[in-house]
Amino acid sequence: MKKMLMLLMVFLVVLGSFAACGNKNEPTGSNSGGDDLNGGTNSDEATPTQAGSTEVTDVTLKVWAPQEEQEILKQMCETFKAAHPQYNITFDYGVVSEADAANELQKDPAAGADVFAFASDQTATLANAGILYPITLNAEAVKDGNSNASVQAATVNGQLYGYPFTPNSWFMYYDKSKYSEEEVLSLDAMMAKDLGAGVKNFSVDINNSWYISAFFFAGGSTLFGPDGTDPTNCTFNDANGLAVGNYLIDLAANPKFLDDQDGNILTAFVNGSLAAACSGTWNAEAIKEALGDNYAATKLPSIKLNGEDKQLSNFADFKLIGVNSQTINPIPAMELAEYLAGEECQKIRYEARSIAPTNLKLAGNPVVLANPAVAALSLQSSYSTLQSSIPQMGNYWTPAEAFGTEILNGTVTKDNIQQKLDDMVSSILSTIG
Repeated sequence: MKKMLMLLMVFLVVLGSFAACGNKNEPTGSNSGGDDLNGGTNSDEATPTQAGSTEVTDVTLKVWAPQEEQEILKQMCETFKAAHPQYNITFDYGVVSEADAANELQKDPAAGADVFAFASDQTATLANAGILYPITLNAEAVKDGNSNASVQAATVNGQLYGYPFTPNSWFMYYDKSKYSEEEVLSLDAMMAKDLGAGVKNFSVDINNSWYISAFFFAGGSTLFGPDGTDPTNCTFNDANGLAVGNYLIDLAANPKFLDDQDGNILTAFVNGSLAAACSGTWNAEAIKEALGDNYAATKLPSIKLNGEDKQLSNFADFKLIGVNSQTINPIPAMELAEYLAGEECQKIRYEARSIAPTNLKLAGNPVVLANPAVAALSLQSSYSTLQSSIPQMGNYWTPAEAFGTEILNGTVTKDNIQQKLDDMVSSILSTIG
């Protein structure tokens, strides 16, 4: 009997060793390298966890993302769920854009999402309000694996508060049958060209605060000081700002200019009545389809101010995945956030929607760099101004939008431009109530 028991124990030990070999976490990607996006291994892949504990924990995670990401979000979450059998996860999906995340969370943090996408200009506001859970899971790997600017945008006072996953900025698309590569370097050269009756030369959303800032930064004006941290400083109404204001008045009044409103640039590209427009990678597939063989993208052009060419400098910010500090499941929430922002999911977003990655390995891949929109975003990033994330930034958006609206409707003139600039800056710098 003892011999039988010994033999049985040996058999079980041997069987267990084979099972352990079969349960190793193997990456789904090839390790052969190369230029394709499947080359190499991914540290964040949703591979199954090591078997060991048979205990399963019931977990409910509320996850917010914008409407356009709902389909792939659910696919990514299901992959994560399958790879984490230690959790019996129920997902509660909500449609909230990155731009609206902070506003929604501040209404009632406890009722907000456990895991959510948000724009990096909200980082300081959310962190200072105690809404963001400090990132403690693989923080150093996140810092090493993503662009320095994206990590900086996710950090407040040395603490990482979000997992970066894409640059959030814009550049210029153009119809290469209408402009040469040389012509698109200068907005003044573009506007001077005669493209025929019914064709608009250029479009940008002037009464959008995110876009209009590029003109002021081009002129040398600053928002909250040179490094964006001084809530008492904005020079949009200095001599440089005055020159920019006059430039915008002339641009808006030019019959060759099209104000970007309600998706009209896509229709104009399709029917050939627009030569160039400013947007981001979120519009890449639609614009590519609209322009067909004439599809092209590049950095923003320069503008001529006081006789000098000045490069348009847009806001550079990023999209991040954050965790709610009031979540009752901080570990699985952080694990999910890390996965959704990691290399595997950045690759999924790039392939599905041409969303540019912050992951250094993906960003340097020749396949990614061959994408015109992603290459244009990368080129423009060297001319961008990092968007401030201090709370005072919340005072910028409405006054700048109002100023742009008045430019378009003609109530800002060259006679009252200085006063209008002064009023805008006064509102931007007003005390936060």
